Amino acid sequence: MARIVLGIATSHGPLLSTPPQDWGERVKADRENPALWYRGHPYRYDALAALRAEERLDRRATLEERRARSTRCRKALGGLAETFRQVKPDVVVIVGNDQHEVFDERNMPAFSVFWGDAVENGPPTEAQIAQMPPGTALATYGHRPIVTTRYPCAAGLGRHIIGKMMELEFDVGQSNVLPRDGQEWSRGGLPHAFGFVLRQIMQDLPVPHVPVMINTFYPPNQPTARRCYRFGRALHAAISSWPDDARVAVIASGGLSHFVVDEELDRRFLDLLQQDDGDALGELAESYLQSGTSEMKNWIPVGAAMGLAGLRMELVDYVPCYRSDAGTGNAMGFVRWL
Repeated sequence: MARIVLGIATSHGPLLSTPPQDWGERVKADRENPALWYRGHPYRYDALAALRAEERLDRRATLEERRARSTRCRKALGGLAETFRQVKPDVVVIVGNDQHEVFDERNMPAFSVFWGDAVENGPPTEAQIAQMPPGTALATYGHRPIVTTRYPCAAGLGRHIIGKMMELEFDVGQSNVLPRDGQEWSRGGLPHAFGFVLRQIMQDLPVPHVPVMINTFYPPNQPTARRCYRFGRALHAAISSWPDDARVAVIASGGLSHFVVDEELDRRFLDLLQQDDGDALGELAESYLQSGTSEMKNWIPVGAAMGLAGLRMELVDYVPCYRSDAGTGNAMGFVRWL
């Protein structure tokens, strides 16, 4: 039977792949964003800057601070990649979200499992780059290779997970073919949540994997934090019942708080994750888990699965990366379970 031997959770935000001196490019998009979510409420940039003025967040967004925090992030990512290399799992399950890269309003499943033989990822087209928000094109190398690359998937495990989830009353979406980049219904190729793991954790030398997608971003069918925790327990059952004698890693991609950094929320979330407190995680206010911060819901199923697998969580690093006096940016988290 399959056995879970490793868990990893990593942020995947563009700042991780952007030179610190260019972090300010993203502030242009922040200023145009009509809904910067912070502690349950959407704000415009100027209102948010006024609300957080006493925190003097400009001091945390200086170039010196950006460089120091970027260095810490790269060190933590390198540590996770080295752990992955040392453990050498036979197969990987990646839990991430899609941001209109594959799915859109025509079809937006709450949970979906891919069970094809492979996925492809490649550099963005000039047309795609032109449509990207300011600053994001600089970071595409972090999740998209410079030439189109085919990455193997674990079709057998993916099919098994789908069947077991249906038994456990999770009516998951499924697909075994993703649209090719550039087709009318594909806005960005392989979702960056998955491309980031393939490039940064597996370093473009991936073992077969299963992409599991959660709709964290888009109403009205976002699964709650409680539902995500239960999904993780079901995912553990599905993986553990796979008859192949395989060592499995489960990786969460996304988070933590963004596009507005909230260190208090992040710390509480990490504490609850370490305690494997499913009840308290399930009580996290949905109004706090919106926009980018919703990607914490990718971590919750992995934490739940790790608790059942008997693996212990280690916080490799937590690095709040600010890019403005309004507190916009991305809090980066790096965790492993061994």
